[in-house]
Amino acid sequence: MEKIIHLDRITKNYKVGPSVVRALRAVTLDIHKGEYVAVMGASGSGKSTLMNIIGCLDTPSGGNYILNGTEVSSMSDNQLAEIRNREIGFVFQVFNLLPRNTALENVMLPLIYAGEKKHIRRELALKMLEDVGLGDRVEHKPNELSGGQRQRVAIARALVNRPSLILADEPTGNLDSRISEEIMKLFADIHRKGNTLLMVTHEEDIARHAHRIIRLKDGEIESDVPNLHPIY
Repeated sequence: MEKIIHLDRITKNYKVGPSVVRALRAVTLDIHKGEYVAVMGASGSGKSTLMNIIGCLDTPSGGNYILNGTEVSSMSDNQLAEIRNREIGFVFQVFNLLPRNTALENVMLPLIYAGEKKHIRRELALKMLEDVGLGDRVEHKPNELSGGQRQRVAIARALVNRPSLILADEPTGNLDSRISEEIMKLFADIHRKGNTLLMVTHEEDIARHAHRIIRLKDGEIESDVPNLHPIY
């Protein structure tokens, strides 16, 4: 099976005053195309650091990271930005939508950075918004949408560039339980269409939607097991 993510003995150290904090300690991990993986861990476990490295938002102190066949461990900031836009779709807890832009304009943003022509940007963004159930909200701005609808816009934006990996960081953290379930059903649909999903969460009930659950402790992988009975 094709590997999307290959981490080989990844370390990350931070200097705090005279001390060195070892946030990640020789983490080795493979994630294959089409997998749906949840990463869990208490505060300070290293899960946010791991997400930042996998998302090419940060670089490791040591080890090798290959993303969809490309070695990214020692890339420059500009090179990492290009990789992020091409290979990774991000879904964050706080949505990160531009408040003065419509849903359609927000979803088109990655396509602008990718250099797509205007008519193609509009066509692809409209299709994504319809796919997430917001075909009738394309001209609405974020303050005219509910929390669940804003997260759907963020998911459409993450998908519009057809990335190799969808990376979701606490995607239901700002949503109530009913809306959270709706968003998790949408993630299940996205996974069934062949997308690779990596979700960082501290909520056990959210993690149970994934097909594989990785737990971190003190910067190391404590367990990595299949979820034999995923929700949906």
